[in-house]
Formats: sequence, structure tokens, C-alpha cells
Amino acid sequence: MANEKWFAIVNPKAGKGRAVADWPRISWMLTDAGVEFDHVFTQKKYHAIELTVRAIRNGYRKIISVGGDGTLNEIVNGIFIQKEVDTTDVLLAMMPLGIGNDWIRMYGIPRTYADAIEAIKHGRSFLQDVGLVKFYEAKVHHERYFANAVGIGFDGFVAIGFNRLKEAGKKSKWLYIISMIKSVLRYRATKVAMRIDDEAIADDIYSITLGVGKYNGGGMIQLPNAIADDGLLDVTVIRKISGFNVLWNMPILYNGRIHAHSKISGHRGKEISIHSLPQIPIEVDGESVGFSPFDISVVPKAINVIVGKSFSSESE
Repeated sequence: MANEKWFAIVNPKAGKGRAVADWPRISWMLTDAGVEFDHVFTQKKYHAIELTVRAIRNGYRKIISVGGDGTLNEIVNGIFIQKEVDTTDVLLAMMPLGIGNDWIRMYGIPRTYADAIEAIKHGRSFLQDVGLVKFYEAKVHHERYFANAVGIGFDGFVAIGFNRLKEAGKKSKWLYIISMIKSVLRYRATKVAMRIDDEAIADDIYSITLGVGKYNGGGMIQLPNAIADDGLLDVTVIRKISGFNVLWNMPILYNGRIHAHSKISGHRGKEISIHSLPQIPIEVDGESVGFSPFDISVVPKAINVIVGKSFSSESE
């Protein structure tokens, strides 16, 4: 029997530790707004996946992610791992407390607690696509679902440095930019062969971003034409480029004009395969997880999410 309460999964490390510090206030605000809920704190990496599977098994059909994009990603993977109900039968909301918060930008979800809670109360939902990536980690084949975007090559390399800084206890809001600048000095383009449906690309590739949402890396608009329910993954390919060129052109990463650069192209597809020599890293919704080769596909309209009042699907 379904439980009518929300189930809040709280990542105490999210937002540089702000989640655990602010949870008493968030909890009170949810209660004051008439939102009935139970909650639990994550204790380790991937714990949110386990907690989601258990919550759905125990009858919960409404989940609040209290954390950042990584926490949301784990919950989405839990929704797909569980076998109790269809993935679309679970309603997912977010209380944004991460550093990047890229997923909420797509859906007009407010960053303030009061407004995010109002969106939960209002209950406007949207069926979005989800991506599935198959990759290697320590020579073992893995797969991971993603609700927003993945970055491959340079983006994946930046994520490795970014996550190391976070794990070392660094708390600056500039961590991603710091990691990017460090990575520019070290990363080089690699030989890549990729296929996007029937289109083949073989070149020296610096970076590949693909996904459902427009934003990644804390506000970069690397997929400016992405539509979250069109059944397609948007792909941005950056061919061989110098580190100086990357730094000089940083504004186009944020203003939506990334495809105007002569070394950058935009594509769309349902099935993407990527091979590289040497292997290149991947980040999934901001978390570095493994290395090439990759097989990536889209699951159309696969999860039901709470969106902001201002959001409208471009496919409508």
C-alpha cells in the first residue's frame, strides 16, 4: 500500500555541510507548509541509492532529494534499480543544497527553501527523459542512469579534480573553476571514434558533453538546445583546441553561444558510442565514475519530477 507521505533523503555533506546545519530549519518549514514527510540522512557514497530502493519497497511514492546533483543522481538510479513500480510512478522533488545545482536550472526550481517548498506543495510535475551510460571502472563494466548531463574527456578530467578538492574538505564556491584552470594546463585532446545514431565522427577530441538538460559545471550552458522530453540526447563536441583557447573563450560556455566556435559542433541522437585511445574519463551528473569505451542511450519520459511554476517544455 502506498504511503502518502514524502520521503526526504538528506545528504549531510551537501552544500559544503550546509544541508545538515540547515535541516532543522528546512524540516520546520516543510511541516509548517503542511508537507507530511519522513526523512533519513545518507551515511556514505551511494547510500541514497539503497535508501531509495528501500523507501519504494516500503510504500513511499514521493521522494525529496535534499542535496546536490550527485544526490539526485543516486536517487534516480535507485528509482531505476527498484522493481516494485514503474519509474514514472515515483514523484521526485529537489531541495537544492549542492554547489552546482545544474538540474534545477532547467526546470525553474527556486534556490530559496521557501520557494522550493512552495513548488513541492504546488505539485506541478513533468515527465523527463533519462540517459543511461555504460562504462568501465577498474576494468569492470558498469552502468549508470543520469537525469541531467555527462561530460567526457576534458569535462571528466575536471570532475576528477573537483571531486578530489571536495573530498579533501575544500569548500570554496570557486572549486569547479579552480579545477578547470588546473586541468587546462594538463589535459590534451585524444583520438576518438564516436557514432551518434548513423553519424560517425573520428577526430582528435578535447571534450564531449551530452545529456537531457542544458546546464552543467555550475551554470555552463554546454547543451543550449536540449529539450528534456524530446526522446533525444543533445551532444556538444569540442575538437582539438589549446588550453589558452579554452580560457579565452570561457564566456561562450556560459552565454549559450558555444556552438558559434569553429572547433565546436552540436548534434542529437538516441544511441551514442564513444571509443578513445588512450582511455578518457567521464563524469555523470557531476560525479567522476569511470573511463571509456562508452555506450550511451536515452530512456524517453522515464521519471516524474516536480518543476517550478515558470517552467514550460519546449516540446509542447
